[in-house]
Amino acid sequence: MTDAVTSPLPLTPVELTKTDITPYLAGNTGIRGVTTFDSGVAGPHVAVTAIVHGNELCGPIAVDWLFAKGVRPVRGKLSLAFINLDAYDRYDPADPFASRWADEDMNRLWQDETLNGGDTLERKRAKELRPFIDSVDLLLDLHSMQNATAPLYIAGPLAKGRALARAVGTPALVVSDEGHAAGKRMRDHGGFADPESPKNALLVECGQHWEKASADVALETTLRFLQATGVVAPDAFKQDLARFPAPAPQSFVEIVAPITIETDDFRFTAPYVGQEVIAKAGTVIAHDGGKPVVTPHDDTVLIMPNRRPAKGQTAVRLGRFVEDA
Repeated sequence: MTDAVTSPLPLTPVELTKTDITPYLAGNTGIRGVTTFDSGVAGPHVAVTAIVHGNELCGPIAVDWLFAKGVRPVRGKLSLAFINLDAYDRYDPADPFASRWADEDMNRLWQDETLNGGDTLERKRAKELRPFIDSVDLLLDLHSMQNATAPLYIAGPLAKGRALARAVGTPALVVSDEGHAAGKRMRDHGGFADPESPKNALLVECGQHWEKASADVALETTLRFLQATGVVAPDAFKQDLARFPAPAPQSFVEIVAPITIETDDFRFTAPYVGQEVIAKAGTVIAHDGGKPVVTPHDDTVLIMPNRRPAKGQTAVRLGRFVEDA
């Protein structure tokens, strides 16, 4: 049997500086950290959200850029929102993992039974934000990852999520999945997860949490998203996008086996970072207590292995490339 990996992966250098969001906290909606601009012209309510997790720095950089540039909608409404203020306030570059959340993961709370109960800081904030999130038609939720791999979309399990990813065009990797056993993500809340609803959402993982390139991905994706939704003019960011390469052809991964950690003794068999392709079905990639975790089919793609695994959390998502998701 392959020896399990016990040593943590090295900490990636912190290349980004925390953005001061203080000027935006008052907002104009009655909800702290949420600002909405109304064009006065009929159209969708489009939102860009950042810091669902308090140690993900690229999102505030992109949202701050939109504020600084005075971006306004030409149709519908545009909202810019900072989500987990308590966690972000605690961010410390000397211990950047510590402020992912204050009490619990804000991105596992978006089901009615959780939103209707509990008094953690994240639950209180989620309940405060719920009316705003329920009003959004098209959502881009900006995130980053533990490991330095290529950026990707989390588009949800529905065809409409993948279609929105195609319309935006970048990043090149689109992951289609059902979410986490521990609870619903914000992008899966309400109409976003209803195939009969026109509401739609994307979660973008812009790269490693603190690498400089993640801020560029967050900004480019945000600008292309705003163009794709029609909330801004088609050529609104022509000069700003000119510095980025043309979008590469997209690839689609369908998650077939999300692995939820069942014990306090979960270990990968190698220092996986994500997007590895494991050639053979039945390959042991981890041990959960005494239970081996094996690849379900040939050419299994590993998506976002968790370098800080804990019982009840998702350890890794196992997927396969598909021709047209």
